[in-house]
Amino acid sequence: MNGTYDFGLVGLGVMGRNFILNVADNGFTAFGNDLDPEKVSALIKEGGDINRVDATVDVSAFAKALSSPRKIMLLVPAGKIVDAVIEGLLPHLDKGDIIIDGGNSFFTDTDRRASYLEEKGIHFFGAGVSGGAKGARKGPSIMPGGSKEGYKAVQPIFEAVSAKYKGEPCVAYLGPKSAGNYVKMVHNGIEYGLMQLTSEIYDVLKKAGNLSNDELHNTYKMWNEGRLQSFLVEITSEIFAQKDDLKDGSLVDAILDKAKQKGTGKWTSQNAMDLGIPVPSIDIAVSMREISALKEERIKADALYDRPTVETIDKDKLVKLSEEALYFSFIITYAQGLHQLADASKEYGYDLDLAVIAKVWRAGCIIRAGLLADIAETFDADATLPNLLLSPRFVQQVQSTVASARELVAFGAKNGIPLPGLSNSLTYFDAYTSSRLPLNLIQAQRDYFGSHTYERLDRDGVFHTEWEKESRN
Repeated sequence: MNGTYDFGLVGLGVMGRNFILNVADNGFTAFGNDLDPEKVSALIKEGGDINRVDATVDVSAFAKALSSPRKIMLLVPAGKIVDAVIEGLLPHLDKGDIIIDGGNSFFTDTDRRASYLEEKGIHFFGAGVSGGAKGARKGPSIMPGGSKEGYKAVQPIFEAVSAKYKGEPCVAYLGPKSAGNYVKMVHNGIEYGLMQLTSEIYDVLKKAGNLSNDELHNTYKMWNEGRLQSFLVEITSEIFAQKDDLKDGSLVDAILDKAKQKGTGKWTSQNAMDLGIPVPSIDIAVSMREISALKEERIKADALYDRPTVETIDKDKLVKLSEEALYFSFIITYAQGLHQLADASKEYGYDLDLAVIAKVWRAGCIIRAGLLADIAETFDADATLPNLLLSPRFVQQVQSTVASARELVAFGAKNGIPLPGLSNSLTYFDAYTSSRLPLNLIQAQRDYFGSHTYERLDRDGVFHTEWEKESRN
């Protein structure tokens, strides 16, 4: 006989503990499970005032505490741990029970698990959760995909605990199979791109404008009150205001310039290449984290080469240029990620609605931004739009800001300030909007050395030329 708890959660780390407390805050009873007794005790202690939360280290007791059908969410590290937790749960479950993977699992792992559990009569779906620990507690963006029947059973809970945008819950069923985990993966890829862009703008403002950290705080705060309104711009403003507890000065200046990563940005980049979809703003964001890790080599290289003396720019002019260039590059980065989602939808049979995805991202998640309201309206008006850059609404916005992106990228190149995110965004734009690219030469080269053939502009068919000189390896 099953128990009475509405919702179960395995994995009581920071995210899991906050999520289960959020569930209880919204009037549902919730039961937690973790192998670590200290985490179990911490949840019980913190949830005592709510009186709708309990937890145990015992898997059997955990399963018995849940009402039927059991609704169990996993918030554990991606990979083999997810499989191990599932295997540990299965002997205690009944057909019709539901398992939700709330971690950053690779989408093909989600497909494999869904097929495996379907054979056992268990509903399974992946649900990407974004918003960090604070979001998990107060309202994250949730991206579910997989068993629709399983999602319907947990839908009231997810809609209650999710972030709200003007009263609308930032959660929606996104599609079958691994659709939810795939969308979360691309969300994280976009996140990498946007973070890289904000860091580059910081670099140029500091080096060319000599802005103090207080001025940077005020600049990003001002931007967050305008069209760049977003979670990342908001927290960037707050970071520049944070003083160092261990010594005089700002904390940001004491942080080592080596950015770590957990792999979701790389997955996005790799899968985009598999699909044949260009996402260079995301690609370079991953590469820059890899370059940042080479700190010792960078120090040695810095001592070997002369660098240009950075010219200074009037602060007001530089701030205006930077705002426009950043807005331009934000649009380009979202466009790339959404283009990847559109293509993946066809390739993997997800039937994704990009307007719905943009709406789910409007609040709660790391890439939330005012810009997403425009994106949602754009895809609501034309669900078949292949790329945001083809929307008349965004043509005007891009057209009015691209000149500043060009000026800033040129300035960075001349003055030795690396702006690869801005540069890749600009190059992507110039290439995507060019009716004629020099790749005809590459196709001729391929035919020259490998007889790979080519097509012509002036007639149909496939052609090969016996070129005059022998090819050389």
